[in-house]
Amino acid sequence: MGQSKGFLEYQRQVGGYRDIEERLKDYKEVFKQLGSEEIKNQSARCMDCGTPFCHSLGCPLGNLIPEFNDAVYNGQWKEAWERLEKTNNFPEITGRICPALCEASCTLSFNDSPVTIREIELAISEYAYQNDWYEPKAPEVELGKSVAVVGSGPSGMAAAQQLRRSGFAVTLFEKSNKIGGLMRYGIPDFKLAKDVIERRVKQMAGEGVKFETGVKVGEDLSVGYLKNKFDAVVLTMGAGEPRDLPVPGRELKGVDFAMDFLSRNTDKVNGVDVPDFINVKDKVVLVIGGGDTGSDCVGTSNRQGAKKVYQFEIMPKPQEWTDANNPNWPNWPNILRTSSSHYEGAERDWNIATKRFTGKDGVLTGADFVRVEWKADENGAFKMHELPGTEFSLAVDQVFLSMGFVHVEHGQAVKNPGLELDPRGNIAVKNFMTSVPGIFAAGDAVSGASLVVRAIDQGRRLAQEVTKYLLGK
Repeated sequence: MGQSKGFLEYQRQVGGYRDIEERLKDYKEVFKQLGSEEIKNQSARCMDCGTPFCHSLGCPLGNLIPEFNDAVYNGQWKEAWERLEKTNNFPEITGRICPALCEASCTLSFNDSPVTIREIELAISEYAYQNDWYEPKAPEVELGKSVAVVGSGPSGMAAAQQLRRSGFAVTLFEKSNKIGGLMRYGIPDFKLAKDVIERRVKQMAGEGVKFETGVKVGEDLSVGYLKNKFDAVVLTMGAGEPRDLPVPGRELKGVDFAMDFLSRNTDKVNGVDVPDFINVKDKVVLVIGGGDTGSDCVGTSNRQGAKKVYQFEIMPKPQEWTDANNPNWPNWPNILRTSSSHYEGAERDWNIATKRFTGKDGVLTGADFVRVEWKADENGAFKMHELPGTEFSLAVDQVFLSMGFVHVEHGQAVKNPGLELDPRGNIAVKNFMTSVPGIFAAGDAVSGASLVVRAIDQGRRLAQEVTKYLLGK
C-alpha cells in the first residue's frame, strides 16, 4: 500500500485533456500527464485492502498493482518499473488505451473514487523510457528452435517477445508495412502516438526478433510453408472480419467500414501516400456503432473538418452515472461513457435501427431509420422490436460502419491448414493449440474482438504453451 491514510487525505486526480480548440488542430495525444509529485499523491491513495481486486479480478495480466503503487509512493521508480514489467509487456500502451478494468474493481471504487492506476502505470512507463530502462533483454541461451508469429497486434507482439526472451529464434510476419496491427492502424494518433509503438519495436529488434512486413501469410507465404520452415507457427491475426449492415443502398459510395477510414487516415498522418484516402471535410458524417472504434471515427472526422457528426447505436442508452464509485463493483459497470472525442462534438442517439441508405448517381445522400425497443421473450432473451410511427430520415454525406468484428478472417491462412473453428467462427484451440499440431493461435483470432490487455495476456500464456510443446517442459 502507499500512505496508510492516503485515501482519506487525497482526492482522485487525473491529468485531463488538452483544450478542445487546440487539440482539434492536430493529431497529438489529447491527454495530459500528471507530474511526479501528483502521481506520488495518487499512489498514496492505494489502501491496505487485504484483497487487491485490482490485481486478482480486474487485471487479466495480474499486474502487481499494490506493489508498484507502493514503490512509486516511496520514490522507488526503478523498482516500480521492474514490478510493472514482470507481468505486462507493453504498459506504455495499456497506460494509454486500456479501459482500466483494474480501476473498476479497486476497493476504493466500492463507495469512493478509485486509485488512478492507469495513469500511475503510464507515469512509470514514461519515467522508465526517459531513464533508458527500455534496454533489450536478449536471451541467456539459444535453444536452437524457431517460431513464426503471424500478426503483430498486441497478442502477437507479446508472444514474440516472450518466446524470444526464452531463447527461441522468432520471426514476426505482418501484412501491413508497419508493425503494430490494430494498435497502429485502428487507434488514432491522438490516443496512441505511433512512436510509442516504434520504441518497443526497436527494443524487440535489439532482442533478436526478426520482422517481416508487407507479407500476407496465406497468400504471399502459405502456413504450410511456415510449418515446414519453423518448429512452431503462431497465428495472432486478430478478428479482422467487420460486421456489415446488409440493407438497401449499402453499395453506395460514401458507406465505408470504420477501419478503412481510420487506417488510411493513420497512414496519411504519418506521411504515407494514400490514393484511396477518405476525406470528410465539410461533410455530414454518420457513425453507426457506439463503441471505441466509433468514438475514434468521431474524433478523426472532427479533425478532418467535418461539418456535422452523428453517432447512432442500435442498443439502449446505458445508465448515466455521475458518481465517482462503481455501481457494479467489483465488476465492470454498464454505464454511459463519454470519450474525449465526444466532447469535441457529436450528436449521439440510441435505440436506432438503420433501414436503408439512399443516394443519387451511386453516391450516398441520406439514410432512413426507425426507433426500436428491446424486450425479453419467454426465455429471457432480449429481442428488438421496431416502434411504429417512429421512422425518420437524415441527410448525410458519409457513413462509417463501426459495429464491431464478427471473427477472424476466413482466408487461406485459416482454410489451407484446415483449422477447426468454434461456433462463432473463431479459431478453435485447446491450450492455445489449434486442431493442427504445431500451429497455435491466440488473441482476437481465438476470443473474438476484445481488449488490448486481454490480447497481451493471451500472447504471454500462448508463449508458455509453445515452450512446453517445443521443449517438453
